Amino acid sequence: MYNPPVSYFWHALQAERLQLEAHENYIKQSYRNRCHVLTAQGVQPLSVPVVKGNSQVKTLITQIEIDYSQKWQQVHWRTIQAAYGRAPYFEFYSDYLKAVYDQQHKFLFELNVDLLKLYLKLLKLNRNVDFTAFYQVEAPSSVHDMRNRIHPKIYPDNLHVKPYMQVFGKQFVPELSIIDLLFTQGPASLSYLQ
Repeated sequence: MYNPPVSYFWHALQAERLQLEAHENYIKQSYRNRCHVLTAQGVQPLSVPVVKGNSQVKTLITQIEIDYSQKWQQVHWRTIQAAYGRAPYFEFYSDYLKAVYDQQHKFLFELNVDLLKLYLKLLKLNRNVDFTAFYQVEAPSSVHDMRNRIHPKIYPDNLHVKPYMQVFGKQFVPELSIIDLLFTQGPASLSYLQ
């Protein structure tokens, strides 16, 4: 997932290790290339543009290329700065995040893995991250399969994060990107997930 929602990390906290699905076909209109941040104008979706291939052929998630013909990195970074520039922990974490945005990842999967590892580090959430060797329709019973349970078009029944103070708005907005929690709660973010 691109800048995964807070609920993703609640589930990561419950797990001993994370196994990322590296053999699924890319799923459009999912968190794989989008996230939500809270701006002065409300919830703002940010989508990483991808190179469109033959729409009749399914493409593995690891082979989805990022489209750099659009200046998405600058747009996303300006939106994040506008949304969280005044947040208590923006200056504390922003350089780490900016370093990832300044890279030119060829593949969406690589970008998402780098972001995930950064967030796990910033949260001090020590989890081993590995990848599936092949695709299984049904995950083994020992695996808590979250592949399609956290989705932008499905309101989560698995959200276990209590409300916290956000930069904008009077009512708490759930399922924002983890950057919302990190920039507003800083080192206390892990406590909120617990």
